[in-house]
Amino acid sequence: MCGSAGCVTNGPPPAALRVLEVGMGWFPERPGGLNRVFYQLTRHLAREGIEVDGLVQEMAAPASGRGWAVRGMAPSGTPFLPRLRAQRTALAAALRARPHDLVASHFAPSIWPSAGRLDAPLVVHFHGPWALEGRAEGAGRLKELAAWRMERDVYRRGRRFIVLSHAFGDLLHRHYGVPAERIRVVPGGVETERFTPEMGREAARSLLGWPADRPLIVCVRRLARRMGLENLLEAMALVRERCPDAMLVVAGQGGLRQELEQRARSLGLDGRVLFAGRVSDEDLPLVYRAGDISVVPTVALEGFGLIVVESLACGTPVLATPVGGVPEILRPLDPALICESAAVSHLAERLLAAVAGGMRLPSAEACAAYARREFAWPAVVRRVRAVYEEAMGGQG
Repeated sequence: MCGSAGCVTNGPPPAALRVLEVGMGWFPERPGGLNRVFYQLTRHLAREGIEVDGLVQEMAAPASGRGWAVRGMAPSGTPFLPRLRAQRTALAAALRARPHDLVASHFAPSIWPSAGRLDAPLVVHFHGPWALEGRAEGAGRLKELAAWRMERDVYRRGRRFIVLSHAFGDLLHRHYGVPAERIRVVPGGVETERFTPEMGREAARSLLGWPADRPLIVCVRRLARRMGLENLLEAMALVRERCPDAMLVVAGQGGLRQELEQRARSLGLDGRVLFAGRVSDEDLPLVYRAGDISVVPTVALEGFGLIVVESLACGTPVLATPVGGVPEILRPLDPALICESAAVSHLAERLLAAVAGGMRLPSAEACAAYARREFAWPAVVRRVRAVYEEAMGGQG
């Protein structure tokens, strides 16, 4: 498995490419890390001279810009089986309309109905194991098996695979049998022009209406089982014993909200935990900047963690459990930001050290500079393009 897609040189400008990008949903119409990456990648590919035709499962209205256009394959709310038929029809029409140098898949079920009819090389962006994520969230065995078969059918046709971390590259190889020599690691990108530390922490808190006189921990997460939010609440109860002023803000929505709110009350965390719900895309940089520290308490299947690089770009350091690809982001910045394990005791220990002054955190300047250097979209997109060109060059 290669950790890099090749070197970027100052030679002649690259030849134009036309790529069909097939995703799950369109951000911000449908929130989520996968959709955000697809949204950003589509626009940044166009800035690098790649003409993008984009398809997603459902979309309220088409969107377009210079060098890119994205539309839905089915109306919003279409049931599963009719949506599969609509996807097959839309993909066939897009492939007939004009030639594409390459097809890129970001979500296996979106391309599965037509995966066997592709003439152009296929690159798979592996954002996560759909079947395993379903299992972690309590999906039944039949649903898990159906998801795995869809993924397997698409992946066996892939000429190259882009993963966001070595951790997910290993998972792709072990669980789906993808040859390691076809896997390339390219991290996710961050829009450094939006996520910046320019505003002070006190000003960000003032705009959000959050208290300015206490240590503030921010957690931006979907409220789902594998995110480790139950452990985080348990850890905050321990932190409160030693640092009673510490406050946690959980920003995000999901099916566990009522359960988590009840758990916070039972732990005596009233007034110390704020469930802020979904934060608008415009306010998201403010949320990161308002925190003394961000926390990522994941317990399973964290392929990259876009929230990690967004928080760092805003100048706010991140504490995280040693799960999936997150340690690959944080270790070069400061290994102390990685907890010993995902256990409540280890999470509480590191959080307490961070908010009570027991550990030296990277400065806002150091966090932002690291994010700009390693994860700015232009450099990431050049690595993506190199993988596309490699896939067009042959099967090996």
